[in-house]
Amino acid sequence: MKIYSYLQYLEVEKGASPLTIRNYNHYLNRFTNWLEEQNIKKTLSNINPQTMRDYRIYLSRLLDAKGNSLTKRTQGYHAIAIRSFLKWLIKNDYKVMSPDKIDLPKIEDRQIKFLTGDQIDRLLSAPSLSKITGKRDKAILEVLFSTGLRVSELVKLDRERLDLQRREFNVIGKGGRSRVVFLSKRAADWVENYLKARSDRLRPLFIRHKGKMDVSRPDEKMRLTPRSVQRMVKKYARKVKIAVDVTPHVLRHSFATDLLIAGADLRSVQEMLGHKNIVTTQVYTHVTDKHLKDIHEAFHAKGR
Repeated sequence: MKIYSYLQYLEVEKGASPLTIRNYNHYLNRFTNWLEEQNIKKTLSNINPQTMRDYRIYLSRLLDAKGNSLTKRTQGYHAIAIRSFLKWLIKNDYKVMSPDKIDLPKIEDRQIKFLTGDQIDRLLSAPSLSKITGKRDKAILEVLFSTGLRVSELVKLDRERLDLQRREFNVIGKGGRSRVVFLSKRAADWVENYLKARSDRLRPLFIRHKGKMDVSRPDEKMRLTPRSVQRMVKKYARKVKIAVDVTPHVLRHSFATDLLIAGADLRSVQEMLGHKNIVTTQVYTHVTDKHLKDIHEAFHAKGR
């Protein structure tokens, strides 16, 4: 059904991340498996409005491994994947249904989780600096909050790419888009402190310090994974008793919210986050609007 060729297109021409490719593969394979279960031939001509309506009903009734229904957002991701697949097919001169005939479910505005200033201070102070792992974790937390990096971008960083004097570096983000990232002086100092504590010559900026080194591929085998950074952030959030479910992405949200509350313009925040479309960045205005409302109610015309 040309799915493999489409996934190759996402990887090579669109520069999609491995996670995006994995998800699209999952969504499209679920669709083709459903077609097979319904005894519908897996041919492009059988993707029609009635088929899609039946599939959407199936998704709305589908339960996950925990017995929960798929969220509207997850159902929407399935529809987006099929629409994107159809657009690619049309681009390659296949006769298929127009993607516009697939409506997307109406989804409530995403709730952005972010940390307050006090919570940020507590989290950044959580690592113990007596061991090199604590120095590393401190540097990671400082960099995440200072830059708003995605965790996938953070773990790909190499020492040689950072200019600690200028406090800036380049990253390749989603869709293969390059952007300049700036470090605060505090974050740069903690990165430098961590690097001085290391005796190795490994290329990755952040590495694991437990277990034996794999001499065949020492750089990549020692590089931290996104999952290990996620576990580390949650560990420190629990340590300092932060009630929010803290993830690296929550620190990214906190970075963006902090900039907007301080008066940064939306376009600049868009550039710093590496968002392709400013609509993605506009989700933060709901947060900052509430902040302004709270200030208005707290300080304007008190007692009246």
